Amino acid sequence: MEPKKNPKVDLNKNSSLYFVIGLSLVLLITWRVIEWKTYKNVYDYEALIIDDDDDEDVPITEQLKTPPPPPPPPPPAPEIIEVIEDEEEIEETVIESTETDEEEIIEVVEVIEEYEDIDVPFAVIEDVPIFPGCERVNKSERRNCFQNQMNKHIKRNFRYPEIAQEMGIQGRVYVNFIISKNGSITNIRMRGPDKNLEKEAERIIAKLPRMTPGKQRGRPVRVPFSIPITFRLR
Repeated sequence: MEPKKNPKVDLNKNSSLYFVIGLSLVLLITWRVIEWKTYKNVYDYEALIIDDDDDEDVPITEQLKTPPPPPPPPPPAPEIIEVIEDEEEIEETVIESTETDEEEIIEVVEVIEEYEDIDVPFAVIEDVPIFPGCERVNKSERRNCFQNQMNKHIKRNFRYPEIAQEMGIQGRVYVNFIISKNGSITNIRMRGPDKNLEKEAERIIAKLPRMTPGKQRGRPVRVPFSIPITFRLR
C-alpha cells in the first residue's frame, strides 16, 4: 500500500521560525494597543463682543485762560515830618556807678622765643662757617675760601693706609660731618670701599680746627657738610 503524503513535504521543518514570527507580531500588536492614548480638546475660545453703542463721544472743550491778577498798588508816599526845635532845656542826669574802683593789675609776660636746633645746608645758609684764615675775606668770597682751606687741610694731613697699599685698595670715600653751633666738628660719617680708607678719612676730618659757626638770620645754627676724599695708587 502506497502512502498518501509526500515524504518531501515536512510540516514541522520551519515550525519554530513561524512560531517566533507569530509571537513577535502578537507582542507588537499588544504593545501598540496598550500605548494608544486619546486626548480630548478641553480648550475653548470666547470672543469678547463689544457693541458699537458703548462708544461715548467726549466733547472737546477749550480751556479758559484766566488773566493774571493786576499788580498791587504802589505804596503811599511817606508823610512829611516837620522838625520842631525844642525851646525847653532838658537837664542831663548823670548816673554814677555804685561799683568801687579796682586797680587792674596787668601782668606782662615776656615771650622767649625758643629755637629748635635745625640744620641749614652749607649751600643755602646766609652766613657760611668761617674757616680759620678766612676772617678777613669778603662775605661774598667766604664760601670759596672755605672750600680752598678744606682742600689744603686734606692734602696736608693725607696719609695712605699701608694695609690698603699692600692690598691694592683704592677708591673714593664720602665723608659727612656737622659744624655745630660752637664751631666744633661732630657727627662724622663715612662711606667708602674699604674700612681702612674710611678710618683714614675720619682721622683727617677729626683734625679740622674749630671754626666760626654759620649763622641763619643772625643766630648760630648747625651746618651739615659733605666732601669726597679720593684714595688713588700711582
